[in-house]
Amino acid sequence: MAVRVAPRSTVGSGGGGNRSSPRRIRFMCSSSASPVSPLSAAATEVIDSEAPTTGGAYDFLRATTSLTETLLATPKRVTLVRHGLSSWNEESRVQGSSNLSLLTETGIRQAERCRNALSNIDFDACFSSPISRAKSTAEVMWHGREEPLIFLDSLKEAHLHFLEGMKNVDARKIYPKEYETWREDPSNFCVNGVYPIRKLWETSREAWKEILLAPGEEFLVVTHKSMLRALICVALGLGPERFRAIDINNGGISVFNFNKRGEAMLQSLNLTTHMSTDHVYSF
Repeated sequence: MAVRVAPRSTVGSGGGGNRSSPRRIRFMCSSSASPVSPLSAAATEVIDSEAPTTGGAYDFLRATTSLTETLLATPKRVTLVRHGLSSWNEESRVQGSSNLSLLTETGIRQAERCRNALSNIDFDACFSSPISRAKSTAEVMWHGREEPLIFLDSLKEAHLHFLEGMKNVDARKIYPKEYETWREDPSNFCVNGVYPIRKLWETSREAWKEILLAPGEEFLVVTHKSMLRALICVALGLGPERFRAIDINNGGISVFNFNKRGEAMLQSLNLTTHMSTDHVYSF
């Protein structure tokens, strides 16, 4: 792809002098002379000292909708982490909100890798789900830090009722219709009039408000896969029908920046380099 910078043109001013118009970058396909259509307005930058640009150089006004509905004192950054490998992950069981799935030895090592990978970040607080596998991950990651470790019920995993604890292969056989809906159309999975994934969207909005309105600028959040999907989708303005559009590995790290309006910009999604190397992140 070729990049062409249009030359500055001069426009006659009322005083008879000339003023320069701002230069604009145009992106051209190497196989065509026609400009590439931008995916969004944010894809085009105006080279002007007074104009906003992408990449966090300035503010990202109205990039998404506000998650706080009120102004924040400062911009904030939130680092999201999925818990380490659990016993029911290993056994391919449906976990949901059950407290019986425990962090394994492998999961503890993954949590330690996450702690080391984020050792350069001065977090003001850590928020975690109180469910055992996430709680244990957070406690390993937060070891040695003096800042508060806060457990939020709003970060709990979705409650999947009768499927919880069942091996996936058994759930598929015993509850074929319900299991298929859960796997293929999760936003319409319903138990006794309750839609767990739609409810997760509601609780994730509550979680975002609790986190972003807390004092501080740099936060760590440790929670579960489905809750992380909800948190990320809600921040990006996506509905529960997009639940399976995002996947997060055990120990995967994602990062959001928020402006003072509580609007989100996704910086990183499901980082896993630290799972196989000693990489230390600097965001």
